[in-house]
Amino acid sequence: MKLLISLTSPFARKVRVVMAEKRIDYEPVVDIPWEPTTRVPEYNPLGKVPVLVMDDGSTLFDSRVIVEYLDQLTPVSPLLPKENRPRIAVRRWEALADGVTESAATIFLEKKRPEIKQDAEWIVRQEGQVFRGLEAMSEELGEKTWCTGDFFTLADIAVGCTLGYLDFRFPHIQWRESHPNLGKLAEKLAQRQSFKDTVPVA
Repeated sequence: MKLLISLTSPFARKVRVVMAEKRIDYEPVVDIPWEPTTRVPEYNPLGKVPVLVMDDGSTLFDSRVIVEYLDQLTPVSPLLPKENRPRIAVRRWEALADGVTESAATIFLEKKRPEIKQDAEWIVRQEGQVFRGLEAMSEELGEKTWCTGDFFTLADIAVGCTLGYLDFRFPHIQWRESHPNLGKLAEKLAQRQSFKDTVPVA
């Protein structure tokens, strides 16, 4: 299998962490979607990474779809519960974390535009979603060991990749001061080899 990635994409990082945790071998292919030489649209009509290219040439895209497939591919280190209710709880966490990441990425891209073309109201709206999302994650995590309780799951991977992206692109936010429990979770995740090996680099 090949995985088309950007080394700065938090969604690609989520998939890479899952593959590391589940010990799935793959060939990483760095392909930046906004560069003129990109081949990503050949594999994903939406032109986004990550894209998983299977041995038969078929593809999967959108990180949530890819991780669902990967978790069923091997019984090693299951990351999604089999029972419906706890499984939905994990996917809800993933949706919340991904939503924060999407808003943060939108801000980053908007601020790359010439200042005169930037939409200040749009940026403020996205910032509100980021801060509300962080607040919700902090409240739901509480004093639990992991996002959904006593076991490491995809929920923790998704949250960890979101927090890592904020550190990478928005170090000025200083979310640890407002949400020390998220900071504690991030520190714990940072000790896992899967997270050490996928730290985003510009």
